[in-house]
Amino acid sequence: MVTKKNGTILVVDDEEIMREILEALLSREGYTVRLATSGEEGLALARSLPFDAAIVDIMMPGLDGIATLDELKRIDEDLAVIIITAFASVESAISAMKAGAFDYITKPFKNDEVLVVVRNALERRRLVHENRNLRQNIQERYHKFGNVIGKSPRMRQVFDLIIQAAPSRSPILLHGESGVGKELVARAIHSNSSRSECPFVTVSIGNQPAELLESTLFGHVAGAFAGADGPKKGLFDLADRGTIFIDEIANVPIDTQAKLLSVIQDRAFMRLGGVETIRVDARIIAATTHDLRQLMTEGRFREDLFYRLHVVSIDMPPLRDRRDDIPLLARHFLLKHGDENRKGVLELTSEALDVLAEYDWPGNVRELENVVERAAVLTAGPRIGVDLLPDQVRRPSAFYPPSFVMPPEGISFKEVITGFEKRLIESTLETAGGVQKRAAELLHIKPTTLSEMIKRYDIRPRRRRHPSGGGEGGGADDAS
Repeated sequence: MVTKKNGTILVVDDEEIMREILEALLSREGYTVRLATSGEEGLALARSLPFDAAIVDIMMPGLDGIATLDELKRIDEDLAVIIITAFASVESAISAMKAGAFDYITKPFKNDEVLVVVRNALERRRLVHENRNLRQNIQERYHKFGNVIGKSPRMRQVFDLIIQAAPSRSPILLHGESGVGKELVARAIHSNSSRSECPFVTVSIGNQPAELLESTLFGHVAGAFAGADGPKKGLFDLADRGTIFIDEIANVPIDTQAKLLSVIQDRAFMRLGGVETIRVDARIIAATTHDLRQLMTEGRFREDLFYRLHVVSIDMPPLRDRRDDIPLLARHFLLKHGDENRKGVLELTSEALDVLAEYDWPGNVRELENVVERAAVLTAGPRIGVDLLPDQVRRPSAFYPPSFVMPPEGISFKEVITGFEKRLIESTLETAGGVQKRAAELLHIKPTTLSEMIKRYDIRPRRRRHPSGGGEGGGADDAS
């Protein structure tokens, strides 16, 4: 007894003998077969019934095979269509494949040849459906678990990388400006991995002394340093069988980088001041706003650690490069902070949304949330207009040359230009949150040129303030 296979096939051919041969062959293999004597009849069946594959003769009166193929793909773009041609010509085969055919068979054909092509066609359709369902399910889970929000092409690329990276245990390096949502992406990767039931541990690398940082990461034994009265476990202990997220890995001192490399390579470490080897299974996800390759050339970041971390690299786009996501993010934050402040259902006017979409967002998604939260707190009604947006968002700073009166004694042109350039660079760096690459983009010059000018004018980086008022270490990104 033949077991029915999960496959329904439409056969469209004006020759009765061909329809009968194909029906007998495919039915014997357990497929469900429907027959049509013309392209028009085949399309009518396709509109009323679901099919997994179609076998269409290329030479038919009325609607020919290519036209039928085109209409079948409009009905179901994933339908695997196999063209049969009586002419083993390259031209007809190429025309069919360009029109979207999965494959073609020439008359007279061998039964085994038909069955192989049909099996391949059904397997491809199954894989397409499974892949689409997987992507949809995982993206829904990201929204649920990680608040990773976006539908722009740049964010779809990020989603694709997350989907591929989540099941592995390889280290991951996240790169992007401050406030783009790197920690949320790290949490999404963890939540959709086999480690999701185990801890997700975050460590933010500030400018801690190497000794204190090593104690934080790996723990210490009693007497390891002044004040170490007893033994203490580190964050890697807490992250065992889970994930550890190291934010701003560029700030890790060079000696501590060697210990991190050892953990990645050997899954082992020693506590500060200790001699016992501790085994650990923690996946490392690191993030940075810096150019690690540049730091490598300066001798401030180990090359071997970089390539260990760079197994999977995800570049997080700044908000100005994914403006299509701004309305989606704004509404998400409006819902969140409207509920938190008991303001009920709030909405942004179209004018307010336009202003948000035009602003450059140097603070990225974190800045957008702060702006929306402020508006939700200040609004007295359900609609939020442009008047509730901060001045810097409503009226982005533009450059206007100051008025100038030449003194009678004249002035050194070179000194004026030098002073102006220095102040302009300092102001631009402040606007860009200290990110030199972004400052170079705003000035429309190469990053290397900006770096040379910073050195020439001896411009010292200012300590960037965190939105909460704290220092550079800051808190976690809140949405992406």
